Amino acid sequence: MNEADIDSERTCAEAISAQAASPVEVRVESRRIRVDDDHFCATLAVPQPALPAVIFVHGWNGTQEFDLGHVRDAVAVGCVVLAVDLRGHDRDDPRHERVTREDNLRDLLAAYDCIVARDDVDERAIAVVGFSYGAYLATLLTAQRRVQWLALRAPALYPDEGWNVPKHELEARVALDEYRRQIQPPDGNRALTALTQFRGDVLLVSSQHDQVLPQPVAESFRGALVRASSITTRTIAGADHELSHPDAKRAWADLLQDWLTAMIGGARRQAVVAALEERHETVDGAGDPHELA
Repeated sequence: MNEADIDSERTCAEAISAQAASPVEVRVESRRIRVDDDHFCATLAVPQPALPAVIFVHGWNGTQEFDLGHVRDAVAVGCVVLAVDLRGHDRDDPRHERVTREDNLRDLLAAYDCIVARDDVDERAIAVVGFSYGAYLATLLTAQRRVQWLALRAPALYPDEGWNVPKHELEARVALDEYRRQIQPPDGNRALTALTQFRGDVLLVSSQHDQVLPQPVAESFRGALVRASSITTRTIAGADHELSHPDAKRAWADLLQDWLTAMIGGARRQAVVAALEERHETVDGAGDPHELA
């Protein structure tokens, strides 16, 4: 199954060059290496011990089980990964009947704080990947925590009204279908307002045959991304909301891994370039910068 490219305003390379500073840190050293009674010069580039991190947020009635395959892929890219089970999402969980959006946002904030508290995580290099309701929560997270990379698959949209109403009652209490069939202005929705201030990189993915979210929802999210460093939008051809077909699941997995690899690998390359440039500026005119190893 192929992904149909709807809009990709800036390529990954352009996105990398547009960032003011890399979120990944690299140390560069000039060295002289002994051999026999002589030596030769070398440049040593070492990534800092702290690693990028990815947080996966499932949709309503979902669990972390949906994301475990993506966890493997993100670890392969060189990231610390956290996949969560938000409170109340399992239908057998007694909290299912009473959990609110506020509760689940607090869950996601706690998950973020948990992972950035680790010594091996670089808090400047955090990615959040969300699906549907989880993508909605991920956008809200960006208003309160630092996120560099934001991947939203079929993000859901809810009116601010009824914020503390139990999530499973929202459709009965709020005219949700009508709300989603209209493009919403960013200043009338706290999730969209958060996106207007987001300055990192965004992957926005839709399903061609989404039976849950009408097209104006994706257009509302796209319209709110006015300050993002880069925006990559894709539609998975033939896919429904849940990616029921195995081909759709594979298409999303490949798309996400390619994007994470480009974003994080690009940030590392930029960090090396910046460190090399800084080293040359520091030693310019100061003689041989190479230390004897």
